[in-house]
Amino acid sequence: MAVKPSGATQQFVSVKEIQNGTVILKDGSFRGILICSSINFGLKSVDEQHAITLGFQNFLNTLDFSIQIVVNSRKMDLRPYLALLGEKAVEQKTDLMKIQLREYIEFVRSFTEQANIMTKSFYVVVPYSPQVSATSAIGFLHHNAGAGQGAQAKAAFEEDRIQLEQRMTLVADGLAGTGVRAALLGTEEVIELLYRSYNPGELENPIRLDT
Repeated sequence: MAVKPSGATQQFVSVKEIQNGTVILKDGSFRGILICSSINFGLKSVDEQHAITLGFQNFLNTLDFSIQIVVNSRKMDLRPYLALLGEKAVEQKTDLMKIQLREYIEFVRSFTEQANIMTKSFYVVVPYSPQVSATSAIGFLHHNAGAGQGAQAKAAFEEDRIQLEQRMTLVADGLAGTGVRAALLGTEEVIELLYRSYNPGELENPIRLDT
């Protein structure tokens, strides 16, 4: 599935379209996005911290291309959770449980009003710039349009996408060596991430795909 930004926002977004989870920028380069798990580094022993740091250093040394590490921070919305607790309070059969749940709801509501509870998501953006062959360039310059050219363009895209996926697999395997799990974002997940990225009211630190 291919998705393009709407005409009204296209001039502000560096993304041309999204195909099969692959972000295609206006300059023709590709971006793949991995969502990554976190590690509670502070709770690790000194030896474990040293092993993680060394593993991450080794991972970076194996790469012959650049990557971008993005931390996505936004305020957690606890209203659905509080609404669920309110429903559970009504269902309780004893007055004591009802009172305890209501007191807990008021505690959580009061706490969230005084402090911002943030959630963090971690992403790795992997780039790939397709190489334009001389044959494809000549075909384009001579406007040799037709079904054959469309098939060639599709085949070229699939080949480039495979190259990007190989890079992403290399990154995911390298992160796994440090205890970090990584998964490729699909088209719908990329769309959601980009939507939040370009809506400052929903996301404090927007992801950038053009660097």
